[in-house]
Amino acid sequence: MTDPQFKEFFQDVLITVYANIRDLHEKQGFADPEEQDYISGRLFSYEEILAIFRMSANDTGVNPKELGL
Repeated sequence: MTDPQFKEFFQDVLITVYANIRDLHEKQGFADPEEQDYISGRLFSYEEILAIFRMSANDTGVNPKELGL
């Protein structure tokens, strides 16, 4: 995999993660109580993924902002 291919792949992953977070925040406003816990859990998981990406970027000397984090 070339560097440009990896950047494109990673940007696509981030776009999907951010879109899913946005979608869940929208659904949260209309969800009934049973769904609230499920949505909160999913949001927490997505935030954890982003935190792992940021931590790994920092650990490897990559600026997280350059990756869209």
